[in-house]
Amino acid sequence: MIEIPSDLHPDLVPLVFLLGKWEGAGVADFPGAEKCNFGQELSFTHDGRDFLEYVSHTWVLDSEGKKVRPLETESGYWRIDKDRKVEVVMIRDQGIVEVWYGELADKKPQIDLATDAVARTAASGPYSGGKRLYGYVKGDLLWVGEKATPEVPLRPYMSAQLKKVPDLQSWAASLPEDMPDGVAFFREDGTPFDPTAGVESPADKPDDK
Repeated sequence: MIEIPSDLHPDLVPLVFLLGKWEGAGVADFPGAEKCNFGQELSFTHDGRDFLEYVSHTWVLDSEGKKVRPLETESGYWRIDKDRKVEVVMIRDQGIVEVWYGELADKKPQIDLATDAVARTAASGPYSGGKRLYGYVKGDLLWVGEKATPEVPLRPYMSAQLKKVPDLQSWAASLPEDMPDGVAFFREDGTPFDPTAGVESPADKPDDK
C-alpha cells in the first residue's frame, strides 16, 4: 500500500509511487562503451512545493557486486500537470543539462519521457537525446533508458530494478510498544536478561584467611 504524505503538494499525488529512496542494480551497454553491471541509489523527495527533487548515483560493479568506480550522477526536478503531463529538468555530471517531457499512463504507475532540449558543455561526450520509461511493478521501481548520439541512433543503454529502502521513521513507528530488550529478543524462553546472573560478588566469596 502506498501512503500519501499529509504535506505532499496536491499536484504530486499521481507521482506518489516514486517517493522514497531506492536501491538496486542494472546493466549498462552502449556502442563504444564497456558493457557493465552497475549499482544504483536513487531518491525522490519533496518539501511541500509542486515538484519532486530527484537524485541518482550509479557505480560500476565487479563480478562480486562490489563497487569499482562511480558511473553517473544525475539530479533534477519533476513536475506533473492536471492532464498527467510530466516535465523534468535534469543535470548530469558529464556536463549535460536536459529538459524532458512525457506523461503518466492513464491506468498504471508508468511514465514515458523523451528529451525536448539538450545543452552540453565542451567536456561532455557525444549525446543527442534520449527516452526513459519508469514503472512501479509489484513494489519495485523499474526503469529503462535509451540514448542517441550523432553516430548511434536511439537505442537502450541502461536499465535497472530497484527496491525501496524502508524509511527509518516509519520502521521505528511500526515496532511494538512492548519491544523486548536486545538480549531477551534472542532468548528462547523470552525471560529478561540479568547481567549479574551466575556472577559472585566479592561479599559472597568465602574468606580464605
